[in-house]
Amino acid sequence: MSSWWAAIHGYCHPALDAALHAQADVMAHVMFGGLTHEPAIDLAQRLVDLSPAGLDHVFFADSGSVSVEVALKMAIQFQRGRGYPSRTRIATLRGGYHGDTFGAMSVCDPVSGMHTMFADALRPQVFLPRPPAGLDTDLTAWIDEADALLTGHREEVAAIIVEPVLQGAGGMHIYPPVALTWLRHRTGELGILLIADEIATGFGRTGEMFAVDHAGIVPDIMCVGKALTGGYLTLAAVLCQPHVADGVASSESGVLMHGPTFMANPLACAVAVANLDLLTASDWQMNVARISRALAIGLAPAAALDDVVDVRVLGAVGVIQLNHDIDMATATKTALDHGVWVRPFRDLIYTMPPYVGTDDDLTTISLGLVAAAGAIA
Repeated sequence: MSSWWAAIHGYCHPALDAALHAQADVMAHVMFGGLTHEPAIDLAQRLVDLSPAGLDHVFFADSGSVSVEVALKMAIQFQRGRGYPSRTRIATLRGGYHGDTFGAMSVCDPVSGMHTMFADALRPQVFLPRPPAGLDTDLTAWIDEADALLTGHREEVAAIIVEPVLQGAGGMHIYPPVALTWLRHRTGELGILLIADEIATGFGRTGEMFAVDHAGIVPDIMCVGKALTGGYLTLAAVLCQPHVADGVASSESGVLMHGPTFMANPLACAVAVANLDLLTASDWQMNVARISRALAIGLAPAAALDDVVDVRVLGAVGVIQLNHDIDMATATKTALDHGVWVRPFRDLIYTMPPYVGTDDDLTTISLGLVAAAGAIA
């Protein structure tokens, strides 16, 4: 599970351990208000270099959920700075998941999501239909419905936030990259910002460095987290294009109204720099492709099991979906009996293994998942 998809290089990696220890010997923390430091500067430059061209501004946050909060506030401040103070709502896709804080919860799926008990306390947002499954599915009907909603709410929507290509905790749903291409075009026409939540999908997980790369688009704002520090410390970042930063600066505050105490923590930034150096120095794309092939072969037998409705793989993500909710105790015990720890949810048994997994590891993982599915099917 890569500790909820974060530990892409495994555990106790010498390079990451060394970076953390070295930074601890220099400076553990300093406020990032009016001050700066080398690890943050280095990390910001690496993120700009890795990200789609144009995402030149970086804001550091404490966690993935907080980065989503920052992105939503950034979009609303941008609209105020551009003279559209009525644009305060956020559009999103059904089936999505963006975090556990209140702003993030408001853009998670209100029906099938895990935050339904808080529905009455959340700001009502604009929910577009979930794009149909598959990488090459026809989107004509979806575009018609999505366009009607976006156009109808254009005077009140500041931005749309989406998980590109792969919706994670909302159901491991894979949808066509062309949906992103259309969203990029249409939001530009309507003056609505496009926010890409790459917290789960960033840093190679889907086979591209960022999932938006499957569509060849550049969002206005992009959130990254999880694998950013290789699973060592909590850290996230929000990147934006210059026109977004200019819009925020033009609002009445003149600055982004957010300032976490531990933003750009030097320890986290230092290990993140080492983590990204480790990733970019490796042949990560070929490695993720190797994992993808191994999971496709290893999980294929699950398709013949009773109650299994789908087996799907994208990059270093493998999913077995049943037609009923998972018996967690049985699935977990069966996988453990095969030497594998998994964290099923709802009707899914899935894996997002570390990129350092060997072919033998991937065989073991696949056998464990298939056995768990068989035990509860």
